[in-house]
Amino acid sequence: MKNQARMIKSQDGNKLAIVNPNAAGIDIADTEMQVCVPEDRDGENNRRFGSFTQDLNTIVDWLKDCRITTVAMEATGIYYLSLFLKLQDAGIDVLLANPQDVKNLSGRKTDAADAEWLMVLHRYGLLKPCYQPGNVARQIRNLTRQRSNLIRMAEKEVQYMQKAMEQMNIKLSTVISDITGLSGRKIITAILDGQRDTYALASLAESNCKASQEEIALSLEGTWDEDLLFMLKQSLDAYDFFLSQVSDCDTEIEKLLSLYGARIDSANAELVRCKRKKSRSKNAPKMDIENFAYQLWGVNVFEIPGLKDTAVMHLIGELGHDFIDKFESAEKFSSWCNLAPNNKISGGKILSSKIMKRKNPVGQIFRTAAAPLARDKGEMGNYYRRMKAKSGALQANVATAHKMAKIFYTMVKNKVAYDASKVGLNERELTERKIAKLERALTRLKNAS
Repeated sequence: MKNQARMIKSQDGNKLAIVNPNAAGIDIADTEMQVCVPEDRDGENNRRFGSFTQDLNTIVDWLKDCRITTVAMEATGIYYLSLFLKLQDAGIDVLLANPQDVKNLSGRKTDAADAEWLMVLHRYGLLKPCYQPGNVARQIRNLTRQRSNLIRMAEKEVQYMQKAMEQMNIKLSTVISDITGLSGRKIITAILDGQRDTYALASLAESNCKASQEEIALSLEGTWDEDLLFMLKQSLDAYDFFLSQVSDCDTEIEKLLSLYGARIDSANAELVRCKRKKSRSKNAPKMDIENFAYQLWGVNVFEIPGLKDTAVMHLIGELGHDFIDKFESAEKFSSWCNLAPNNKISGGKILSSKIMKRKNPVGQIFRTAAAPLARDKGEMGNYYRRMKAKSGALQANVATAHKMAKIFYTMVKNKVAYDASKVGLNERELTERKIAKLERALTRLKNAS
């Protein structure tokens, strides 16, 4: 898969060399697989197979009989995964290609033509592989994505709870920021148990609640409709169910992380915990992600401002421990994350530098982690605010996420600690620059007068 396209000299001039002579192409679909091998390997070199497990085993056996050592296929949804894993288990190298990079030539489009085109491109080394983590990391990725789905469904039930109370004109969500917190949960449980005295309900709120008991009591005067109370109870039960599912998911993720860390033969020094204050969100995983990440990468990535438990857990699943071997530089890594400008140049001029309209899960993680840095007091926060003043909030978010991704890659690749001085200017230097700029402006005004 490392073979790249190259030119060779011949009597007819320069021409492309075949760098993968034992290559095949597979066009993936839900119900069938079209497989093409070189013509000299079989009389019927372009065959159609089904998508059942028996058919996939037949494909693997046929490819081995045809002496195929590497295969190219499109990353089509999740339909490729079963065959992808079987080919890997059989020792056949698999290159997953972006469908945008393998568009067929103009003309009649068929599955057989697509499979042959994939084979031709792969034989000449003209395909770029998509990044795929190892099997254990993929399992972690599946569970972290499932965990995110469960949290989204739990949040949806909270909205249904708010809707049911709003229809009863119970304004609890206007005086308590989180109705699933300690105070809100006690009040809702008491309501469902039959308590209707608003002052008795308000007294259940915690002492650190910002709203007074009088305000809470006024917000709880409602109609108490039986159908809406039933809906409220079902939404609360569903919310509890999804939270229990999240807890089960965390337990399974922790098992996989322990297994993954045991497989990595690393001689890392003892972990030095991040001294920076870490605020944990309500939905943060209840496990030592900091230690697991250090086992895999050999550095404490929690030192990077903005990266917290949930973000790092998702990065482990999306990237695995050896992602630095697949990207030659921090610039290529950030470009893969879709955080680098997509410069379109013609005639020596930049026509456009917009970010491509595609979603990369790793890029989304860094962008989400960069958003709260607008209030950060350190160098990364200074950089975010400087970019925001220059280009706006959206561009500042992308630029900060881009810097975070490059720092993350550099730390893991070079096994170095986070260095805030490499981020940008600190508050004192920024203030000195502003003062110097204002002094120069004042001098110009004096000279003009």
